[in-house]
Amino acid sequence: MTQNNLFAALRAAFPSDLSSVAVQTDDGLEYSWHDLDRATAMMANLLASLDLPEGSRVAVQVEKSVEALILYLATLRAGYVFLPLNTAYQSAEIEYFIGNAEPAVVVCSGANFGWVNKIAFKAGTQHVFTLNEDRSGSLLDRAALQSDRHTPVQRRADDLAAILYTSGTTGRSKGAMLTHGNMLSNALTLKDYWGWTATGGPTGQGDVLIHALPIFHVHGLFVAIHGALINGSKMIWMAKFDPKRAIGFMGQATVFMGVPTLYVRMLAEPSLTPAAVRNMRLFVAGSAPLLIETFTEWQQRTGHTIVERYGMSETAMLTSNPYAADKRYAKQSERRGGTVGFPLPGIDLRVQGDDGKKLPVGEIGAIQVKGPNVFKGYWRMPEKTAEEFTPDGFFKTGDVGKVDERGYVTIVGRSKDLIISGGYNVYPAEIEGYINDMKGVAESAVIGVPHPDFGEVGVAVITLKPGASVQPESVLAELKAKLANFKIPKRCFVVPELPRNTMGKVQKNLLRDQHKGLFAS
Repeated sequence: MTQNNLFAALRAAFPSDLSSVAVQTDDGLEYSWHDLDRATAMMANLLASLDLPEGSRVAVQVEKSVEALILYLATLRAGYVFLPLNTAYQSAEIEYFIGNAEPAVVVCSGANFGWVNKIAFKAGTQHVFTLNEDRSGSLLDRAALQSDRHTPVQRRADDLAAILYTSGTTGRSKGAMLTHGNMLSNALTLKDYWGWTATGGPTGQGDVLIHALPIFHVHGLFVAIHGALINGSKMIWMAKFDPKRAIGFMGQATVFMGVPTLYVRMLAEPSLTPAAVRNMRLFVAGSAPLLIETFTEWQQRTGHTIVERYGMSETAMLTSNPYAADKRYAKQSERRGGTVGFPLPGIDLRVQGDDGKKLPVGEIGAIQVKGPNVFKGYWRMPEKTAEEFTPDGFFKTGDVGKVDERGYVTIVGRSKDLIISGGYNVYPAEIEGYINDMKGVAESAVIGVPHPDFGEVGVAVITLKPGASVQPESVLAELKAKLANFKIPKRCFVVPELPRNTMGKVQKNLLRDQHKGLFAS
């Protein structure tokens, strides 16, 4: 059998000098490539010593640390299935995930051991370990007794490597099953497409990544970590994001990946100057929409143009604005704000109408994709899996968008966010674009709420820039001069901030719940 274990591919990309620094933490600790190799071997041997059934899940809810990264790599190395859980999840949520996934091993922070252990024991989990931010915990104590030699377990490309639970903004959270082949194909594609280099460059040592994201999510765990490791690149590891410190690290780095909120916070720092980012090669944004204002201000302040891309838990990355002009992708040279670029090589993307037919260029419809990165299906949900794929094998992303005449993809919103008012389709992202351009407005969210006459109507919720004063009525009046009447929200509210999840996405489900009774008859 050919070895397709993702860890084996990442390990093969380690530099020849294993004594060089692989990870440098924000508090000054350094881990060499040799350290990563030995530590993952010891942890993989610990997992193997537990005599777990084939395909066992390892569920992990811990704070970000290099040891948590090592646990992820060790799980792959040992041939088991990694199940990262958001650190914000509370007991009822954890009870659902552990009950649904039935992990053989659960790893949690020491502070949560009391209640997590009870939930895990009740679900039949045999092994619960602790892992803390300060490099303590029963997991490390046990792993320290193991051998530092380990041969990665043989895995096929189609074997399960990770389960990522979707955020569950509508209905039950679903576990997206990603294989070794899914993730390796995506890592290799992005290495080429984003121009990763292992030698030379502004730092003299090839690319260096500032890792500032959580590691329970596709962006931080797969896109960022796999990107660095498959290139043998050093990571500067930020346990928690601090905008001033992140900017300070840019003199030693070349690549930064972040959600839009991180860019907004860095733009508020006076230290963000062209000189501060002179070594940087690539800034990537994703996981939430990047406002055109942020995109433009970053260009003006730094001289760099952010590369916005698009992906999801079920597929990892699907599209990206171009890194550079490339003869292989002749039309793909400009990074265009407000778009997520082009389908990545090897990925088919189409926009379908309600009748299931492919739509002409520029028309808005449902985005569907096919490619080696598309997941295996939803954990223990065969009916839901079948429902989300077309007869010809395309995955229905649930996103609504369009493709222009040059091939640039623009995401207009989620299909569940679509507002059908009086029989007309209203796309919130279109209206939000107009509101966000208004003087004094920082950001907006348009949601649909029940209405006795129209079935559903739009409601706009906005935040203001510091010191600005904007009247809700003036927002609606300005919209009426620009948009068809059926698209105009019936009400507008000004709030101090919009509710967000840990990845920076606005939680429209919370806004819908808050305003659902506005027009009750």
